[in-house]
Parts: sequence; structure tokens; C-alpha cells
Amino acid sequence: MTLRALTLVFLRIGCLSFGGPAAQIALMQRELVERRPWLTEAEFLRALSFCMLLPGPEAMQLATYAGWRLRGTLGGLVAGSLFVLPGAAVIAALALAYAAHGDLPAVRAAFTGIQAAVIAIVVLAILRLGSKALKTWPHRAIALLAFLALYAAHLPFPLVILAAGAFGFLTTPAGPAAPRQSAATPWALCAALLALWAAPLIAAWGTGADLLLALGLFFSKLALVTFGGAYAVLAWMTDEVVRQQGWLTAAQMLDALGLAETTPGPLILVTEFVGILAGQAEGIGLLAGGMVLWVTFVPCFLWIFAFAPHIEALTHAPRLSAALAAISAAVVGVIANLSLWFALQVLFGGTVSPALGPLSPLLPVPGTLQPGPLVLAIAAGLALRAGLALPLVLALSALGGLGLAALTGA
Repeated sequence: MTLRALTLVFLRIGCLSFGGPAAQIALMQRELVERRPWLTEAEFLRALSFCMLLPGPEAMQLATYAGWRLRGTLGGLVAGSLFVLPGAAVIAALALAYAAHGDLPAVRAAFTGIQAAVIAIVVLAILRLGSKALKTWPHRAIALLAFLALYAAHLPFPLVILAAGAFGFLTTPAGPAAPRQSAATPWALCAALLALWAAPLIAAWGTGADLLLALGLFFSKLALVTFGGAYAVLAWMTDEVVRQQGWLTAAQMLDALGLAETTPGPLILVTEFVGILAGQAEGIGLLAGGMVLWVTFVPCFLWIFAFAPHIEALTHAPRLSAALAAISAAVVGVIANLSLWFALQVLFGGTVSPALGPLSPLLPVPGTLQPGPLVLAIAAGLALRAGLALPLVLALSALGGLGLAALTGA
């Protein structure tokens, strides 16, 4: 298998990787295991287990690992980059178009439908993940506590994830000794990737580009704790970019996720959209998007190249597996909090956060339910459950938003 063949296959995967990590992983399995004898089924599944132990989008990291396994460091760089770049180019174009035309009445009406569909998408993500991650009572308790910690107590997302992982790790016996690593850690390559990760941050600091530095630092932190996929960190990201920094409005954040759902590549590309919109006010939209894209995905290459030689030890460690299972359970609660936040923003005209001792849950203002978006959200959920493709459901939801605006005269 030549580097050219690998490049063409991963370019195809990058252009067709719609539908979230489950669909993307299935596409890679078909291309790399079934259609070509590049990886065995056992190697593929072991690599998937390894990638799920790491922070970051597991599908992108699986592509990077497969490229590394097949053609070394250059193969990993090519495969991982091609998994991301087609979707990144589409996101950049959509973000610039949105910044220019997002306030037009027809565009806003279409996004009302897309926002309603996003509620259904996230609820279904909870149901899928919950059926896999909440098979024991301790894991169900972790999910509930994670939800309450974020929704009512507003504890930091990283603290919730670390606490869940520590619980799983500390309550599990160590187990037998793991197999020895298959190769040495490439320390020089890891140092180079760390330097590349830090380079734009240092440049932004040195030139006084405060917005770029703030974006780079926040999304670098995000890259360290993205266990459980993009949905897991969206609530924390939303809180920072909407409530703390004011880079986007809540409606823009919902629109960003809706557009990210329509593009190929990992859903975490929504961060690029956020960066572009945040930078538009200062006339540096593409530069800001590039900063966010860089600090989101360079760490993914670092994790793969640093830990791939240890794949046997990592995938055979009971305590690490238990920690990951506990984190997955917590992620169900995290996504439930995100789903509720989305629903309250889209389905109600206003929200309040009353102080109840140490808790301040977000509640809807009575009498502000908007039945139109509720109907669209239910219809989108039924369509997805019936097996309609996600891009088609989003397109139909946008048309539903336009129809709703025509009926109500909005």
C-alpha cells in the first residue's frame, strides 16, 4: 500500500464522513477492513478502544492511528489531516456566509427549524449513549450526579469529568500486568508537536492579539478534556463563549451546532465556526477560526503519536477501562444538561435562574412555551427515529421553519 493510495482513501473518507462518530467509524471500517485488507477486524477494534481512552474526537484519532499504523508518522499526519480538512473548508465557507446573511428574516426562520432539529439530535444522542453506558446502578448514579452538578450547581465541566474518572479508577482492582509496549515513545516528535501547539499562542501573546490569545487558550483547555465527544463539552463551551466572554449569542451557538451537523468531519469542528464568528467583530474571522482549528486538532496528533506505542498496555488496563466507563456515564448526564439548555433556549421565550440555596437551576418563564418549534422538534425526532438521513432531516426542518414563519407572519 503506497502513500498515494492511503491519501486517496482518506480523502474519500474525509469528504464522506457525515453523520457523527458512529457513522464515521463505520465508514472507516468498511474502507480499511472490509474493502481493503489494510487492517484486520481485531486491529481495528483495538485501535478504536485505544482512541476512546484519549481526549479529542475518537473518529479523527482513529483515522490518524490507522495512517500511522500503515505508513508511519507521515501516514498518520496525512490521514488525520484529510479527515478534518474537507469539513473545515465547508465550515469556514458556511461561517462567513452566516456572518454576512444570518440576520435576514428568511435565514433566521430557516435556523428556527434547524435549532428545533438540534434538540432532537441531542436527545437521541443521550438515548444511544445511555443504552451503552448506563448498564449498572453506579453508572446511572454517576450520570445523575453529573447532570445535577452542571445543571443546578454549575460546577466546572473538567472537575465533573475528572471526578468520574477518578471514581472509576480508584474503585477497580489493578488486574494482571499489561503486555509490553511495541515501540519506543517518539519523544522528539512529541516535543515538536508541543512546540507547534504553543507557537500560535506565543505569537498572539507577543503581538498583543488579545482575542486570538483568549480563543487559543480556551480551546487548548477544551482539547485536554474532550472525553466523550463534542456533545460532552458543548455545554461548557457554550457557557464560556456565550455567558462568560460574550463572543456569541445563544442563538448563534445553536446555529453553529446545526450547521456543523450538516458537514463532513468531526462535530468538534463547531469550534472553528465559533472562532470565525468571534473574530468577525474585529475583522479577523478566518484568522480566529484558524487559531481555534489549530489548537483543537494539533493535540489530537500529539496524543496518537505519544501513546500509540503503548496501545497494548492501555487497552488491557482494567483501571483505565473502568475510568473510561465512569467518564462515559458522566457524559450521559453532561449531554442531558446540554439537551435541556438547548430545549429551554429554543422552546421558551424566556428563562430564569432562581437561587435555591447553593443551587440555581435554569427554568422556563411560565407561559412562554413556543408551540411551533416544539412541533418541529418532535417531527425531527420522529424522522430521525424512522431512519431518515441527518442532512435531509435538517433540510426539512429548515423548510419547516420557513413555513412556520409564513403561517405566523414572523
